[in-house]
Order: sequence, then structure tokens, then C-alpha cells
Amino acid sequence: MAKAAPRTVLITGCSSGIGLCMAVQLARDPGRRFHVIATMRDLRKKDKLEAAAGDTLNQTLTIQRLDVCSDESVAECVNSLPEKQLDVLVNNAGVGLIGPLETISIDTMKHIFETNFFGAIRMIKAVLPAMKQRQKGHIVVISSVMGLQGIPFNDVYAASKFAIEGFCESLAVQLLKFNIFISLVEPGPINTEFEMKLMEEVAKSQFPGVDATTVHSFKDIYLPASHEIFTTMGQSPEFVAKAVVNIIAKERPPFRYQTNPLYTPLVALKYADTSGELSVSAYYNLLFRFTRLFYISTSFLKCITCRCFRRQITPT
Repeated sequence: MAKAAPRTVLITGCSSGIGLCMAVQLARDPGRRFHVIATMRDLRKKDKLEAAAGDTLNQTLTIQRLDVCSDESVAECVNSLPEKQLDVLVNNAGVGLIGPLETISIDTMKHIFETNFFGAIRMIKAVLPAMKQRQKGHIVVISSVMGLQGIPFNDVYAASKFAIEGFCESLAVQLLKFNIFISLVEPGPINTEFEMKLMEEVAKSQFPGVDATTVHSFKDIYLPASHEIFTTMGQSPEFVAKAVVNIIAKERPPFRYQTNPLYTPLVALKYADTSGELSVSAYYNLLFRFTRLFYISTSFLKCITCRCFRRQITPT
């Protein structure tokens, strides 16, 4: 029986984090089932990926420039594919943003949407005609649990993820007619250098013009709580990447996949009460009224998830 040709996988945002880990894991697949096109906006940042790729570089992994915010860049990259053929598109490129709403300009908000929402749509529009023609394809979008549940001081970022979730949920129904699948991967907190640096930087900010209550809530309540959540529930980029690799390898991939089972009960609050009161009041009470209970809860999670007491959970 002839061996199947490797599937071509294009990944955006591969200079670091999840994108880099996904590209390397797929390129190192023991069965050599994939050829990876790892892309990034700035090729001056490719050194880390090249080092991690090792002997897979220019074998099962190639690196290309791609700016998801540019129509021209997207077209150039997609047109460079042999016969414009792509089996799997992984929309990973994204940017984060936290802070009091009053300090965020409309231009900054537009930038977040340009990357997280319109960037993904640009890529999907570029590859969809060929996938439809071939009656085959898989589109993966790295979303977030914040595409399902809003979190304080993440207003704009959550909005961009809510938008891409709604877009994909609508499109997925149409694409089944063409045997094209969409998968929304929804990680919780991910421990990356970028996240830690972002929180350190905003902690030093003064936020002039913002009322004292909001500044106190953000700097003295939200940021310490966020750090606690990342410490307790945060996953590594390698872990999330492995979950995505497993989804890509499935013959019938799921539409939604949350990588962190510890976060699922928090998201479930939203769907347990259609009025929305349960999730909103629960978050408010834990964060602002019963803060001590919040830290007791995270300490309990640390205990029950300690490797001394449980088997390591791995994506399947």
C-alpha cells in the first residue's frame, strides 16, 4: 500500500510560544506525515525557530514571511504554495491586551482586532477557494476560553476572541458541505515569557486620568489574582501545542477543544444560567468581595493538581 503524501500545514505566528512549538512538533512527527510552513511577520526573529527545528529545517519544515495584517503578504505567501494547495491552516498569530478600558485608545483596539480577528479571516479567505475545490481541508483557530467567558480588564482581547468564535461557528456549518472542518482550540492561561513581561510592565504603569477605585482594582486585586491563576492553572506552550497536533492528526477533528480541564467549570457557569447573572456575580464575588476564598480555592487546586497526588494530564 502506497504511503500517503505528507499533509501541508501552514502556521501563522511561529517566532515564539505555541506557534513555534506546534511547528517543531509537527515537523518532528515520527511518521513524517506533515510538511510544515512556519510563518512569522518578522524574519529577523527566526533564529529561535531555526535552532528548535534542527535537522528538520528545509526538510519537513520551511520558514516564510507572512504578516496576517497585510492583504499583499497573505496573497504572496499563499500563492507561493505548490498549486496553492494547503491541507491544514493553523491561525495562531495573535496579540494580547490588558488594562483599564479608559487607557486604551480606539486605534489600539483596532490593532487587536486587525490581528486576532481580521488576520484570521484574511487567511481563511485566502485558502478557502482551493480547499472547496478539492473538497478537503482543516482550519484550526487558536482562540481562548476568553472567547467564551469574559474576564475583567481583558475587555478588548475577549471581544476579539468572541468575534472569531462567532465567525467560525457560523462558517463551520457551511463548510461541512465541502468536507472542510474548523477547530477552535481554547486554551486557558499559558505561561510564556510574553505574558509574564506584559503583566510586569502594566503593573508599573500609573494610568493617569483613571479613577482611583479602578486603578486599585486592577493593580492591587486583578494583577495578583491573575498571577495566582497563571501559577495554579497555567499550561506550557509545549502542552497546548501537543493538543493542537493531536487534533490535526484526527480524521474527524472536534469543533471546540479546551486544553485546560481545570478551567472548564468556570466557563460552564455561563451556560448554567441563561440570564448571565451566575457567572457575572460569581466572578465579582470571588475577585472583589471574597478574595480570601479565591486564594483558598487556588491553593486547593494547587494541592489536587500536584504531581505528587495525580497523574499528569496530557492532551489526547
